[in-house]
Order: sequence, then structure tokens, then C-alpha cells
Amino acid sequence: MCPVNESALEWTELDRGETRFRRKQLSEAADGDSLGCSLYELPPGHKSWPFHYHTANEEAIYVLDGAGQIRLAEEHHALTAGDYVALPADESGGHRVINDGEAPLRYLAVSTMVEPDVTVYPDSGTFGVFVGSPPGGREERSLEGFYDAEDRVDYWTEE
Repeated sequence: MCPVNESALEWTELDRGETRFRRKQLSEAADGDSLGCSLYELPPGHKSWPFHYHTANEEAIYVLDGAGQIRLAEEHHALTAGDYVALPADESGGHRVINDGEAPLRYLAVSTMVEPDVTVYPDSGTFGVFVGSPPGGREERSLEGFYDAEDRVDYWTEE
């Protein structure tokens, strides 16, 4: 394991509706295993991943530059450089970062890398399942998918 300088890494980009950001997966580049860390850059007027929480992975956000907001439950809190937010692995850790400022918002997102994980998206009533590699992980998964939380099947199926 050697030091990795973020300037040597390429950005990956996601642009889907109000969700738009650039990301550098620092931990992956440094061969991290149990701790994930990504550098995010949100342009003005855009948001991070949809509002969500993890059931197995704790996350944290540390703001490097810019200003914006973080949605925690139904409350919005201002974010500025130097702010740190801990996000527990349960419903109380639900979050979404919003750049309502005039300049790019840059922050580090740090997380444990536990699997299996279920990621819950309360606004859409859906959840994601990740087995074999956690969200953000690079190993092949034995099971993954996104599901409607209202879909129900019986434990016993007719044969």
C-alpha cells in the first residue's frame, strides 16, 4: 500500500436528473479494504445520491470546500468547509447532500465496507441489497438488486 494523490486519479461522473456529481474513489485506488473514502464534487444546483440510509454501513461526510446543505430526515442543515457529519447505520443516518451555493461543493464521504448491506430509499419506497461486496465495493456480488418495499411474497411457495 502506497500513498495515492487524488490529482493522479480520474473523475467518474454521474448525471441523472437532479443527481449530478463527480467522484474519485480514493480508498479503492489505495487498495483499501474495510474503509471506503471518496472525494465528491457537486456542481451548483445539484444533489448527491437520492436520500438513503444503510443498515450495515456507517458513513461520514467532511466538507472540504464550498457551501450547501445536508438533508437529515426531514430537516436541512447548512454545510460549509470544515463541517463533519456522522451518519449511523440505521434510519437516523438517512441523508442527501445538496449544493444550493454558487460554487462547486467538495467533500469526502467515508464509510465502513460491511456486507451484506441493505440500503433503504425512503422517498421512493425502495431498497437495494448488496451481498458479496458492499455498496462502493469492487468485488463481484453473489446477489444484488433494487426492490419495491411494498412487494411481498409468501415464505412458502407452491411447488
